[in-house]
Amino acid sequence: QVQLVESGGGLVQAGGSLRLSCAASRGTFGMYSMTWFRQAPGKEREFVARISRSGDSDYYSDSVKGRFTISRDNAKMTVYLQMNSLKPEDTAVYYCARPRAFLVGIRTEEKDYDYWGQGTRVTVSA
Repeated sequence: QVQLVESGGGLVQAGGSLRLSCAASRGTFGMYSMTWFRQAPGKEREFVARISRSGDSDYYSDSVKGRFTISRDNAKMTVYLQMNSLKPEDTAVYYCARPRAFLVGIRTEEKDYDYWGQGTRVTVSA
C-alpha cells in the first residue's frame, strides 16, 4: 500500500509563494506520473499539474500555467509544487495523486487516480 503525504501548505498573502511537497512511503515511485489536484471551498476537486515519470514533461491547467511549477525527485520519492504569484482564488486544499496502473497519457479526472494524499491547505489572503 502506497501512502502519499503532503506538506508545505499555509497562509500567505497574495503575490507570495509556497512550495508543496508530497512524499511517497514506498512503491515504485519512478514508474508513475504524479499529479496535483486542488479543491476550493464549495467546489469540486480540479486538476492542477502533472509530471511525467522521469520528470522531463509537465502539464498545467490554464489557471496556474506560468505561475506554478511541478517537479520531482525520484531518489527521494517526492513530488513538489512550487507556487508563485499566488492569488486568493488559489485558496484550496491541495492533493497529490498517483494514477491507476497501466494508464498512460495526461489524465485530469479524479477517477483515473487510486492513491491520494490527505491534502494540505493553502490559504491566500487578499
